[in-house]
Amino acid sequence: MSREVLLLVDALAREKNVPREIVFQSLESALASATKKRFKEDADARVSIDRTTGDYESFRRWQVVPDGEMEDHDLQIILTEAQKQIPDIQVGDFIEEELEPVELGRIGAQAAKQVILQRIRDAERDQIVTDFLQRGEDIMSGTIKRMDREGAIVESGKVEARLPRDQMIPKENLRVGDRVRAYVLRVNREGRGPQLILSRTAPEFIKYLFALEVPEIEQGLLEIKAAARDAGVRAKIAVFTQDRRIDPIGTCVGVRGSRVQAVTGELAGERVDIVLWSEDPAQFVIGALAPANVSSIVVDEDKHSMDVVVDEDNLALAIGTGGRNVRLASELTGWQINIMTADESQQKSEQERTGLRDRLMGKLDVDEEVADILIDEGFTSVEEVAYVPINEMLEIEAFDEDTVNELRNRARNVLLTEAIATEEKIGKTAEDLLSLEGMDHQLAARLADAGIRTRDDLGELAVDELVEATGVDEERAKDLIMKARAHWFADEESA
Repeated sequence: MSREVLLLVDALAREKNVPREIVFQSLESALASATKKRFKEDADARVSIDRTTGDYESFRRWQVVPDGEMEDHDLQIILTEAQKQIPDIQVGDFIEEELEPVELGRIGAQAAKQVILQRIRDAERDQIVTDFLQRGEDIMSGTIKRMDREGAIVESGKVEARLPRDQMIPKENLRVGDRVRAYVLRVNREGRGPQLILSRTAPEFIKYLFALEVPEIEQGLLEIKAAARDAGVRAKIAVFTQDRRIDPIGTCVGVRGSRVQAVTGELAGERVDIVLWSEDPAQFVIGALAPANVSSIVVDEDKHSMDVVVDEDNLALAIGTGGRNVRLASELTGWQINIMTADESQQKSEQERTGLRDRLMGKLDVDEEVADILIDEGFTSVEEVAYVPINEMLEIEAFDEDTVNELRNRARNVLLTEAIATEEKIGKTAEDLLSLEGMDHQLAARLADAGIRTRDDLGELAVDELVEATGVDEERAKDLIMKARAHWFADEESA
């Protein structure tokens, strides 16, 4: 019988092209399933096959649970009872009782065979997907095998993949038998069905299509730095080359637009704007907003945003239908873009200047004239007044040396007073909150004002509550809350 086991394992491994270990495990599961049927009550069984001799042993087992927590006598045993048999056994281990092995030739249940074949099919499927991924292919070309409510099943050789409906190009009418190409979005090894998930809407797909049409990309002479899409309607790509002999935009467009038209045809008529990538973020944004003409641009590094001023004639063009042009430009560049007219820009500048003037007047106890001089000289905060090199302030014609020293002293006193007040506010704040990555004293003080003094207090907040309480941006709020909650999950895993 032992020899029969080994012969069966070898035959199935060769026939299905899967590792012998997978067949052994499948056979153990089948034998364990047959062993359980010996018992009228619910039982847990384990079968162990010797990989060298083919001999196998069967066991009935009970899992060790803490005293007082047993829920099923047929499957569990309390710790104190288990320790009478094995003194050093731990909760979660198993107590086993050896059984007479079932005869392999008498496993009448068709389920046993199904267990083996299903495990082998799963392993076979995993192997096919693994082989595909090892080829390093990001794109799959295949035929639509069938359509259902969830999307399409695409077949390429032995490989099957799922193209979900939300990853199809809107208004694209795909049918069974159609040849399609799609980007391999992710691999899903959990559950039944195809493991490869495809996308025809991902920005990476349009990069691949241009690489097919533009040899210079394959040769490394031209690079697509970024892409953004509103699938089926409009897309933007940013191209760059270090070879001065190449016109990157013209190269992608092709003779009489042949190359870009080929891509558009694959994407159900999706219009593609090709813009020049630039290391200068402002220049990149100006190019990304084409065909609109930009009058001026103001960059805010802290907020990672830009105020882009266009004239009235270009306003609708810059924004685009439904805000599409500015949205795609923002996705392409990674910057938040605020489109405004010259009047709106001036109004915003005046509001910001008024706010800054009021802050300087209030904190430094100076009049409007002095505050305006500081603003005109580029000072935007009390910290700058306090700590810029004194020589820079002495160059201001409107101020003599005594005025400069007085302003610096006032600014430093204000900062000292604020620092003391901040320390008083956070005096009762727990160390676990203060030591949290991304936390600073100013933020801790604002949290203290809102009654948030521990890591758990912070973890219990919703993102919008933290934004409202402290004024931090949504991304930072989300990051802080997740870090504050991290120890909860660590505690659960330990338990």
